[in-house]
Amino acid sequence: MNYVEAAVSPLRKTGQIKLHGKEAFERMRKAGRLTAECLDMLVGEVKPGVSTAHINQLVQDFALDHKAIPATVMYRGYRHATCTSVNHVVCHGIPNEKPLREGDMVNVDVTLIVDGWHGDSSRMYPVGEIPRRAERLIEVTYEAMMLGIAAIAPGKTTGDIGAAIQPFVEAQHMSVVRDFCGHGLGRLFHDEPNIVHIGTPGEGAVLKPGMFFTVEPMINLGRPHVKVLADGWTAVTRDRSLSAQFEHTVGVTETGVEIFTTSPKGYDKPPYNV
Repeated sequence: MNYVEAAVSPLRKTGQIKLHGKEAFERMRKAGRLTAECLDMLVGEVKPGVSTAHINQLVQDFALDHKAIPATVMYRGYRHATCTSVNHVVCHGIPNEKPLREGDMVNVDVTLIVDGWHGDSSRMYPVGEIPRRAERLIEVTYEAMMLGIAAIAPGKTTGDIGAAIQPFVEAQHMSVVRDFCGHGLGRLFHDEPNIVHIGTPGEGAVLKPGMFFTVEPMINLGRPHVKVLADGWTAVTRDRSLSAQFEHTVGVTETGVEIFTTSPKGYDKPPYNV
């Protein structure tokens, strides 16, 4: 994999990994913080009787109120400001008018464009009281993401991230989804490198200061296999087992890693004590 200074790279995917400078870190902090504030806003809004269409409208309104653009609107034909993935939906769930029920859990995935830069993050939201198995899945998924992020430092590799996540998850008798991965971003929504959430230490692209990407493991209570429904977006577990996901946008620094999408209110994972 080749590397290129982002400042001199075209604004498109080139197959190279872009390395960003100090000003880009400032821009990503701003985009990441606003995305995190949007997800914070949803705490207290996700409850029984609320539809995912209403959640989508809240995200749309928040973005417009803050002069940001939801990156997913009209992205490859997608028409909504967020993805809302309920229970056995792995990712890319389409908001609809069906009310959430007590015991459901939902992942809300938000990407906001702020001054041309993308902040991308998702969190799990319990809907009222949820079963203990769902609570445990959410706990393991969050910890898996944070273990992956902790493995990031200059000289490490993308394989080290997956190698930190996979054995931890499988030791809990859960599985890591293989079909979807994290991705580079910045002024582009999706860029190099891909961040696979399984892996072998030392394999993959070498991490260098200035790289921006997401870490976003999707963890299933059952087997890792998924299928995409006829709408072309919604991915579900083949065995109908519950699935959870968390996502942060990060940057590789000279000494380690910076998380751009940490919650300003401390609402990074449930339970959210409002």
